[in-house]
Amino acid sequence: MGNEEQQQTTAVGEDGIKPAEPNPTANSSSAGASALPVGWGTVFSQPEPVELMELTVIVPARNEEDCLAGCLESLVSQSEEIFTLGEDWELIVVDDHSTDRTAEITRGFAGVTLMEAGKLEPGWTGKNNAVWTAARRARGRWLLFTDADTLHEPGNLRRAMHEAARHKAGMLSYSPRQIVSGLWQRALMPLVFCELALAYPPAKVSDPNQTIAAANGQFLLVEREAYRRLGGHASVADSVLEDVELAFRAKRRQVGLRFRYAEDAVSTRMYRSTAAMIEGWTKNLALLFDNSLALAFWRALDILLLALLPILALELWSARLSPHALQWLGVGWALGLLWVRNLFRFYGRVAKSNFPLLDCALAPLGLPLFVWLLYRSWFQHRILKCVTWKGRGYAA
Repeated sequence: MGNEEQQQTTAVGEDGIKPAEPNPTANSSSAGASALPVGWGTVFSQPEPVELMELTVIVPARNEEDCLAGCLESLVSQSEEIFTLGEDWELIVVDDHSTDRTAEITRGFAGVTLMEAGKLEPGWTGKNNAVWTAARRARGRWLLFTDADTLHEPGNLRRAMHEAARHKAGMLSYSPRQIVSGLWQRALMPLVFCELALAYPPAKVSDPNQTIAAANGQFLLVEREAYRRLGGHASVADSVLEDVELAFRAKRRQVGLRFRYAEDAVSTRMYRSTAAMIEGWTKNLALLFDNSLALAFWRALDILLLALLPILALELWSARLSPHALQWLGVGWALGLLWVRNLFRFYGRVAKSNFPLLDCALAPLGLPLFVWLLYRSWFQHRILKCVTWKGRGYAA
């Protein structure tokens, strides 16, 4: 971007964000909405804009120089004559105290508003604090919270709003297509996402008669009034899994929740190194799966069955010259068939991850790492009661 375009970028510093004043009457306009604790503030706890826009897109960013440009390009390019950035919708990047070129990259995009995250107070996670900084200034009828490592397909923003309205959903969340690289990502990620698909079936999540709830913070679209009724990100300030917590609130307060896999709309590369992947799933797995230790046991059993059954079958087949050769041969064939059945069962589960065939084929190699991460996440959450993410420690 040239200097002229850089000057067009709006920058709002931390001093420009005033804390929301308590407003005891803020909830009175919503019939049936649960009252929020006084002092929390909501997206409506300050004077409303004279005129609302269609959409506010909020991108929290902490040291995202390696992916932010691609994300902003995919978002800014969605501006068109009938959906103009700066007139019909706004795009806000919240710099969460980055130490890299995150702010500089943001200034290179015309029409993008740059904010500095407010001071991180005790009881808040960094992401929730950054998002809340922007949400209090949002002017959109819809609020889209999306991560800096996402890539959005052309027309995705308008289609998402139409989809939410069509399904009468106050909250719409997409599970993006996952972009992976390297052996360990290709082997591990299908295992994680197949378990997520089984634990949080989108059809049940989207069914108002089911209590199960889920959302993906990489793409979380919320109607303005629904966001107020949920209490905004202030209501989940200390949660490191804020997307799922907000989804449960959406189910309880009946604002309408829709969740689906959306390779047609958005993609993401969650982790750019094995170390980041280990840190990220350590933070999340024990929260995503209440039975993470039991799940680790069953996946460890998969390792034994997949690795040992063919070895035992081969040993028994090789005993053809022994006195009981026929019996051992029969047992060997039984074990071989059991291994084939287990292999089909295993890949049947992994196929639910929506990953490419080659990545799914590598999944057995990721089983030991998955088992270790499940245990590690359980240990840090349940025993140490502390997790880390992007240089910050949080109470689990």
